[in-house]
Amino acid sequence: MNKTQSCNSCHNLLGTDENPGSGTDNLAVSFGALGSAGTRNSPTTWNAGLQFTQFWDGRANTLIEQAKFPILNPIEMALPSKEEAITRLTNTGYLALFIKAYPDEASPLNFHNILDALAAFQRTLISEDRFDLFLNGETNVLSEKEKQGVMTFITAGCVACHNGPLLGGQMFTKMGVVNPYPNKIDRGRAHLTMNSADDFQFKVPSLRNVSKTAPYFHDGAETSLEQAVKDTGFHQLGITLSDKEVEDITSFLKTLDNIKVVTR
Repeated sequence: MNKTQSCNSCHNLLGTDENPGSGTDNLAVSFGALGSAGTRNSPTTWNAGLQFTQFWDGRANTLIEQAKFPILNPIEMALPSKEEAITRLTNTGYLALFIKAYPDEASPLNFHNILDALAAFQRTLISEDRFDLFLNGETNVLSEKEKQGVMTFITAGCVACHNGPLLGGQMFTKMGVVNPYPNKIDRGRAHLTMNSADDFQFKVPSLRNVSKTAPYFHDGAETSLEQAVKDTGFHQLGITLSDKEVEDITSFLKTLDNIKVVTR
């Protein structure tokens, strides 16, 4: 609304070769254009296009659907209307780019195409990491400790939810499957569906680049990756991981650090 907020404000992608942008703001919850705090942790935009749904509660099925929410949300970017978004982009020189991108349309800079362009960009955000290299046959790219971490991650049961190419992002699950999660205010999907069966159901986050995207969980309640691993074991699996198991799993999770950089 006041030209202080961009998508990158909460999903920072600009980094260096040594420290690629995480796609998050590393805050428990983000602050919008008018200074108001959000209610959930901003997830990373890396690999968003490969996930089965968008937002913690799955309120958007596609990236195009997702893109409209922050733009018009009064707490986030707080633009008063779709027309205002079009005017802003027109006044800042985007018309020529939209004409080039959508050459067959009479009015290419329209709200749908804004969302379409944002979604098209986000689909390019596919991370790359050492674990990918390991899976592609470069077995020496991981240390013995990191390989042990992979095995511990599997045998402890973490793969029950954190599976598939993204190690997550493909299902909903209850936050507090075995032992209740402390936050009882945010009911997850139940806020959306108004169905008590969906109480505390959230999308399982991808673990790609997870060591760079603290704080953790939907409410950003935990800043330490090690403690997040412990808490997940307790709340989701009903187990108490030993210090060594936590250390091994954490060492594996750090092999998922993204090495791909987005530049200006």
